[in-house]
Amino acid sequence: MASEINVDKITPQTGTTLELGDSGDTITVTGTLDGSGLTGLNATNLTSGTVPDARFPATLPAASGANLTSLTSGNLTGALPAIDGSALTGIETGTDWQSTIVTGATLTAVAGRGYWIDTTSNQCTITFPSSASVGDTIELVDYARNWGTNKIIIDSNGLNYQGSPDTDTVEYDTSGQALRVVYSGATKGWIPTSDEVSEDNPVTPPVTADFLVIAGGASGGNGGGGAGGYRNSYNSETSGGGGSSESSLSLIQGTQYTITVGAGGSAGTINSSTSQGGSAGSNSSLSGSDITDITSTGGGRGATSSTITSDINGGAGGSGGGAGQQRNSPYAEGSGGSGTSNQGFNGGNAGNWGGANFEACGGGGGAGAVGANESTVVGGAGGNGLASSITGSSVTRAGGGGGGGFAGQGGAGGGAGGSGGGGAGTATSNGGNATVNTGSGGGGGSSAGSSYTVTTGAGGSGIVILRLATASYSGTTTGSPTVTTSGSDTILTYTGSGSYTA
Repeated sequence: MASEINVDKITPQTGTTLELGDSGDTITVTGTLDGSGLTGLNATNLTSGTVPDARFPATLPAASGANLTSLTSGNLTGALPAIDGSALTGIETGTDWQSTIVTGATLTAVAGRGYWIDTTSNQCTITFPSSASVGDTIELVDYARNWGTNKIIIDSNGLNYQGSPDTDTVEYDTSGQALRVVYSGATKGWIPTSDEVSEDNPVTPPVTADFLVIAGGASGGNGGGGAGGYRNSYNSETSGGGGSSESSLSLIQGTQYTITVGAGGSAGTINSSTSQGGSAGSNSSLSGSDITDITSTGGGRGATSSTITSDINGGAGGSGGGAGQQRNSPYAEGSGGSGTSNQGFNGGNAGNWGGANFEACGGGGGAGAVGANESTVVGGAGGNGLASSITGSSVTRAGGGGGGGFAGQGGAGGGAGGSGGGGAGTATSNGGNATVNTGSGGGGGSSAGSSYTVTTGAGGSGIVILRLATASYSGTTTGSPTVTTSGSDTILTYTGSGSYTA
């Protein structure tokens, strides 16, 4: 059991030093020890425990930190003060490239800077600093690749340039050039350390465009007129004559493409003493310097019923014209004209003029089917056209013209026009005109008669249609095409000649 001493105060017997216990003893304080009067307390004697934050003043005295080692980032909290780097030396700052493009005729250059020089409108004289230190650098770049047209001239402003005095002329005239010039000292002065010509590698991606190109249809004679050639690339739809869909075009941006819309064959006249063959349609095309021209052939003319054997066969064309007959012995029947591969079908054949029935003439070929042969005294029907949805809705075009009937057999009829705008044939009246801008053939006139005059049907003019993504549409056209949209695409419909710049 520990002994207990109850006193109010312990003071040293002599002097001012009070000793409690012997060396190595542990003195335990059970209550609260007020250390406010403790002075000269050596920190090396504090070996454990935690000093409360309240024991520290609000502002600690400055610490040099000279003896701090192995200080980890985990022991640093709060914001560090700004570091003054004014005394730092030997740090490379690089070229200070200027954001303003130089387009003027003069420039006063500053060492350490880089300049974009655009000489599109004029040449540029660049004046260097009149004094320089070794290592001073100036960089110059042909911004618009036009130094070959309008050069730059460097005025070294009293200092040498590659060892030559300022009186010598320093010019750079290569498009795409870039210079890095460094000052070497008074002897050689400014020396280019880099003089490169950069290739113009970026290539603008082409614009994909689909097309429908239909030539002008032929007019009828006694046989029906053939439809104009039909070429199509849209959405795997077929071309004329049973041809497969063609490949889309790749148009180069900034390039102008010429559109030619072919005219239809003009109408002819037939009377009791004269038979006249039709007129061929004109070609339609889409052409440019970087593409293989897309040309559709005009429709083949409708043949005549003539005393001249060479006139009785239908004309060749995009689609062939319908046949006529030889009107005197040996009374031969003509053959339909040939269509062009992948553009249209043949025309129909005529019947024989001789004998009891005096047969009729053939229908003109269409983009989708051959022209029909005559049926005794009734003219052959024109071949049907083809449908395309390139404009956003299905439209049939390029039908053949119907063949002329034989009027002497009770006014028997002419052949029907092919779907898509073909003109109907006639037995005693005018042949039907084809629908304009469909490339269809005109209807044929009567193959015989005693006293009458009829007009054959005119061929329909052609059409050219382009379809491309609206995001790629430039809006630059001539010829006033009709501009519409379908979904994300823009459609240009040309009913007359013009151009489009991609």
